[in-house]
Amino acid sequence: MFAAERRQLILEMVRANGAVSLRELARVVQTSEVTVRRDVRALEAEGLLDRRHGGAVLPGGFSREPGYPQKTHLAAAEKSAIADLAATLVEEGDAVVIGAGTTTQELARRLARVPGLTVVTNSLLVAQALAHANRVEVVMTGGTLRGSNYALVGSGAEQSLHGLRVSKAFISGSGLTAERGLSTTNMLSASVDRALVQSATEVIVLADHTKLGTDTMFQTVPTDAITRLVTDEQAAGHDPTARELDALADCGVQISIAPLGLAAEPPGHPAPGPERHPQQQPQGSPRRAPGAPTAGAPLPGQRRPGTHAFRPLTAGRP
Repeated sequence: MFAAERRQLILEMVRANGAVSLRELARVVQTSEVTVRRDVRALEAEGLLDRRHGGAVLPGGFSREPGYPQKTHLAAAEKSAIADLAATLVEEGDAVVIGAGTTTQELARRLARVPGLTVVTNSLLVAQALAHANRVEVVMTGGTLRGSNYALVGSGAEQSLHGLRVSKAFISGSGLTAERGLSTTNMLSASVDRALVQSATEVIVLADHTKLGTDTMFQTVPTDAITRLVTDEQAAGHDPTARELDALADCGVQISIAPLGLAAEPPGHPAPGPERHPQQQPQGSPRRAPGAPTAGAPLPGQRRPGTHAFRPLTAGRP
């Protein structure tokens, strides 16, 4: 295929989907990601699209949000791996909040087998994934339906979260940078996401490599409020996103890398938290099940301190 033909096909894919990963573009045009990256640069120079880490979006992507059908096809394998690893952070009997998004929807599907779980969400897709789960209680916020991502937003959703307290919040977004934190393209969604994370002791961001280094219009979670980032292995394998991971770790965010093509521990398996000195372990902490990882042990796909530039276990908030 000639360069002009490749670039025309790339442009058509981006126009149809709003955002497309380099991996998917390379697969469709049957060439390498290096060649596709060169084509994307050329199209950006003509003002026909904008580059993002690991992909391409329509011009003006700073304020544009792809619809749900388009987002489900973007970095699908990476989102699946992230959901596998994030599910290991949830234990039996936990109470958690889960925000809207295609990655959080994948997480919800994996949590259907965790007994005694209570999930608070503003996402119809998350609720649907858990609707038939045994011994999982689903609590939905009120609010007005936003059809583009099947989420409840507005003052009704925010007021229903007032006074809520849970152990963990799992949230996604449109972009993540060390400088500004997590952001999204819609003001109403950002307001509800802020209310969700304010209810949680730990804030866990689920973001694939295409989100890293991208800054969008409305901030939802500042960097210093993020406990942990769960991302995919491509984020650590490319210079721009790897540098962003280093910067996030320097800000105190724990980094967990989800390996592609490898299953994580089954949902409900106790996952380790930040490393603590034994004398710093808070009283009343739940006892771990026999055979569960000890505190400070790395998650699946997570490196031990000192084996990578960023510090996944020691950089977290105390």
